[in-house]
Amino acid sequence: MLSILFCFQKREKKGDDSKTPLVLVACGSFSPITYLHLRMFEMAQDHFKERNEYELLAGYYSPVSDAYMKEGLAQAKHRVTMCTLAVNTTSDWLMVDSWEPRQGSYQRTAVVLDHFDHELNIAGGGIRTKSGEQRKIKIMLLAGGDLIASFGHPGVWAPKDLHHIVGHYGCVIIERTGTDVYGFLLSHDILYQHRMNVTVIKQLIHNDISSTKVRLFIKRDMSIKYLSPNPVIDYIHENKLYKAKPDPL
Repeated sequence: MLSILFCFQKREKKGDDSKTPLVLVACGSFSPITYLHLRMFEMAQDHFKERNEYELLAGYYSPVSDAYMKEGLAQAKHRVTMCTLAVNTTSDWLMVDSWEPRQGSYQRTAVVLDHFDHELNIAGGGIRTKSGEQRKIKIMLLAGGDLIASFGHPGVWAPKDLHHIVGHYGCVIIERTGTDVYGFLLSHDILYQHRMNVTVIKQLIHNDISSTKVRLFIKRDMSIKYLSPNPVIDYIHENKLYKAKPDPL
């Protein structure tokens, strides 16, 4: 798998001097990747196009490693391949980074964002603007409202990590059906403290496709067409992923 820096340099464009260069990172299982995962980046792109603060350069998927041990988690090699098939056939600015899924242990989201910061800003030196200035790229976490709600679950997130993720990097939150992100921001002490570093984007067309539902459809031998890109669906069927295991005799 090509390195994050090489992939970024291949697609890099000279930055706008008047805006802060921005890269969004989505962490998750992506088991499998769905059209909602792809739409999240497009909604973020529309949001930043209308504002003059940031220039969105690229978006990355960082699938979790096998050490996460979540129910319904396909092997990392399959999830990386499915994400790659999805972005290669639908986008010219989204990419997949395989560092996290290649790790033998679970990597906290704060550590994953540090990895991107190191690769793009320390190893890569940031981005050169049109005027020739070398500028640091801002890294932000892109997440759905359901992931942000998990920030409030006891024992799931270390307060130190939340300060690092939201305070140092920042979050772009896509509001999902049934989530009250603004209410949660008000009630959560750490998020409220860093609320100026949190961007909330409302879905104008509600989409509640989830990987869990896709896996269930496959298990029940139901169609998943139009829930994920066709190359991903073909790959799932070819590799017999998420099929119900026969009951032992």
